[in-house]
Parts: sequence; C-alpha cells; structure tokens
Amino acid sequence: MSSLTPASDVVDLVRDLVGRPTVSGDAAAQRETMGLVTEVLRDRAPHLEVVTGKDPGRPWCLVRTPTEPRRKRLLLACHVDTVPVTDPGTWRRDPFGADVEDGRLWGRGSSDMKAGLGAGAATLAAADPEAPVALLMTSDEETGSKGAAAAAADVAEQSVGAVIVPEATGNRVVLGHKGALWLTVRSAGRAAHGSTPERGHNAILDLVAVLARAGGALPLRTDPFLGTETWNCGVVAGGTVPNIVPDRAEAVIDLRSVGDGRDLLAWWGAQPEVAEVQVGVDLPPVVTRVDDPWVTHLPAPVQRTPATYFTDASVLRRVVGDAPIVVWGPGTPAAMHAVDEYVELAELEHAVALYTAVVAGWPR
Repeated sequence: MSSLTPASDVVDLVRDLVGRPTVSGDAAAQRETMGLVTEVLRDRAPHLEVVTGKDPGRPWCLVRTPTEPRRKRLLLACHVDTVPVTDPGTWRRDPFGADVEDGRLWGRGSSDMKAGLGAGAATLAAADPEAPVALLMTSDEETGSKGAAAAAADVAEQSVGAVIVPEATGNRVVLGHKGALWLTVRSAGRAAHGSTPERGHNAILDLVAVLARAGGALPLRTDPFLGTETWNCGVVAGGTVPNIVPDRAEAVIDLRSVGDGRDLLAWWGAQPEVAEVQVGVDLPPVVTRVDDPWVTHLPAPVQRTPATYFTDASVLRRVVGDAPIVVWGPGTPAAMHAVDEYVELAELEHAVALYTAVVAGWPR
C-alpha cells in the first residue's frame, strides 16, 4: 500500500490508482478505490474526518480536516471513475500497468483524473489540521456526475469558500465549461414485411430525416466565454432484421450547452418525426469571474478559454452558493479518454506544490 508525502510519494499513490480499473458503472471498484485513498490519508493524517455516502450504487466520500464547521473550506473535488478501455490491443503499454517511462506515468485514468486525485490527497495529507480543507471523491462522473449528485445534499451542508476540480488542464487555471444535455430521441413507425414497405412506416428513415435537419436548424446559442453550443449524435439504434420495416428507432444526442438547454430540448420535441424525447443527463454550464479575488491570487496562469469537457463542477455549482470554482489540475487534455493515456510526472508533482501553496494562504 502507498504511503503519502507531499511530493515524490504521490507518484506511488497514482500508480496504485491507475493500476485499479474503476470504469464508470462499477460501483464496487470505485468504492474500494475511495477506501484505499481514505486509508492512505488516515495513515498519514489520523486527525482527518471521513463522511461516506449511503447509496451503494453511487458511492462518494468526503475527507476533511477537523475544523470548526462554520469556517469556509477549500474543497478539492475529484472523481475516481474512468472511461473503459475498448481495445487494449491498440495500446503500446498495459492500460492498467501504470508504467513510468520517459518522465510520464502511463495508463487509463492517469490524466483523467487519478493524477488530480493523487495531488489532492497529498495536499490534504500535508495540510495543517487547523486549515479548513476537504477532499471530495465521487463516482460515475463520466456518465453524468451521478456520484456528485448523490453527494450534493451533504456538500450543501458544508461551508465552502472555493472549489478546485483537479481535472487535466496542464496546471493552468480554467474558469468554466459548457453544460451537458444528453437526450434519447425516439421515432415510431409501423411494422410491415420488407417486401411491401409501402404497407408500413419506417421509423429509421424518420430518425434519419430529423438528424439530417438538426445540423442547420438547431437553435444553438453562443456565449462570449463558453463559445457556441454543439451537438453530436453518438448512438443510433433501430430495427430488428432486414426484412421487417422498423417500427422504432432511437438516437442518443450529446448537446453541450451555454444556457439552461430548454430551447434545445424543445426543438427536438417539436419535430414531427419525433415520438418521444428522454433526458438522460442535464448539467448546467459553469463560469467563474476572471476578476474573482481568490482567482486573481492563485499561483498559476489563468486560461482564457473554457475546458472542452464537463466536470462535477456543474453539480457543485448548485450547492456551494457563490463560491468560486476552478478546473485546475495535472494532465494533458488531449490524452484524456485516448489510447496510451499518460500524465507528466513533473506536472503531477507541481500540482501538489501549487495546491499546497493555496492551502497555506487559505484564511485561518
């Protein structure tokens, strides 16, 4: 088991984490990983307090210093899940080997976001017990921040002064990202023999028609900081066999929003070919002011563009009031979800130094 000190030993912890598959949906593996981090933290800092979620399907864990509850805490929010490795044969290294080579730690989840989790854990372990700091670990972020949603009520009871989400930004401070609206759009037809298609109504063709129209007709909005909304059709399914006219079809749409998404949802629901629209994920955008006093004193450059991905910040924004939230952590955004994912060791160790400096300057 890993020990934990503020700098070099964090590499051992992150190797331990990367070596453990924690794919979204595997609640047991994610819960065990949270337990590992908690055990390492308590071994290094026995004074830390631990609060865990009660829903076994959506685990989360909050580890905090034992300070007076009304004091404003600095919250480091990390997810433990990763996307799957769909084809290990395309990797040059074992995706769960956690190899260290060429100044990099390789493996699934190294950038997204086990390096950030390790840096956050090392920072908390080294923090003065009187410093109001907490580490939140969540599950199933990759599939819609489900663990963060399960933890939201308990986080709302904390007094939070600022939030760092240690996702991969190359250690640059990022002030927000678009929201995510995932929709399942269904069309309905009438079955018939494939040799007499005129007797039926083809649901797949209806779905194709609305998808073809969406590119030019969706009411996509633009925000000065977040940019223009986007949409992607990620999954299409329909029909059973070639010789039956399909009476059902569906597509899963990933919309990245700059507002509340109501106009986008309404557009899909209003299309004549659409029989039903089901909301799977609905996460709002996140933006923190560049002139926020806490942000202006952070010891890292502020990126003038948003993150391209969503984070648990969308859920946390709803429960931490006006507290500033930044996405700021070690890792290469282009390596996230990619074959041969990696994190630069120098970035990982630098992140620990940066977070430690922020904690040292946090109001006592």
